[in-house]
Amino acid sequence: MVPTRPSPSTCRAAASRAAQALSRQRQRQPHTPGPAAAAAAAAFVTQPRRSLNTSSRPVAAAPAPQRRSRFLQTSPTTTGPRLQKINSSSITTIHNPRRAYHSYDHPSPPSPFSPIERTILTAAYAHVPEHGFSQKALALGARDAGYLDISTNVLPDGVYSLVQWHLVSQREALAARAEVLFGGDEGQRLGVGRKVELLTWERLLGNTPVIGQLQEALAIMAQPSYVPGSLKELAKLSDEIWFLVGDTSVDPSWYTKRASLSATYASAELFMTSDRSDGFVETRKFLHRRLEEVHDVGGTLRSVGQWVGFTASAGLNVLRSKGVRI
Repeated sequence: MVPTRPSPSTCRAAASRAAQALSRQRQRQPHTPGPAAAAAAAAFVTQPRRSLNTSSRPVAAAPAPQRRSRFLQTSPTTTGPRLQKINSSSITTIHNPRRAYHSYDHPSPPSPFSPIERTILTAAYAHVPEHGFSQKALALGARDAGYLDISTNVLPDGVYSLVQWHLVSQREALAARAEVLFGGDEGQRLGVGRKVELLTWERLLGNTPVIGQLQEALAIMAQPSYVPGSLKELAKLSDEIWFLVGDTSVDPSWYTKRASLSATYASAELFMTSDRSDGFVETRKFLHRRLEEVHDVGGTLRSVGQWVGFTASAGLNVLRSKGVRI
């Protein structure tokens, strides 16, 4: 038999069937990429991803972290501020000023000295008779109390703190002396005027241990920065005396009594600095005469003028002795 040549249509049909069979076979078997394709895929995975934002508009920068205030704190979960709990130790309490007179409803304020200051000043006061109201006395007192010499820097007013310690401690000691003087039957029978004289004299006797340095103390008190505190302490002293003797006046004489006693005590203390009599007898007589003149307004004003003039002059002399050109 002579073979016949297939027609073109028959060849195209056979080629189509063979291509379909090969396609079905490839779909059944998993495709394994070649070495070149695997390397290209690995390089694509390791490259950093670029932003898909193809717009020409610039991307907004991330907002800067907010600065936290001492009192406000931004919550990470809310957009508004919330109050932060404030440490009570960081709050400075502002105390209302106490009245500068005795009252049962408003007791006296605490001591103006801290425990450390009281310890240093108590030890330093023992050196005043020898070294005066000076920085050396403060340094020796700090050393005796177990502190370094530089510890005197805790005293804000320096040597004036030592003078103030003398004034405050002697004023506070009057209550115990009044109990001794007026506690018995004889003391209770004394009049108010006599009690004022006795208690004022007791306060003057409190200057005896430092009588040789009293002029120096007055000179320090006369310095302009310490005059307000010195006058305030003088007013407290006169109020203390009138309170301890039982004065209960509520009329305008309340002020005149304290003003006149302040002037009388100031003049007697100035007289005491130059008194060389035994037991300060002349000062005692001077005090008695002044108290008899308390109703004389001119005498009271004259005493205040003498006190101001003497303390100012003493202050200038002390500054000149320190080398200040005045």
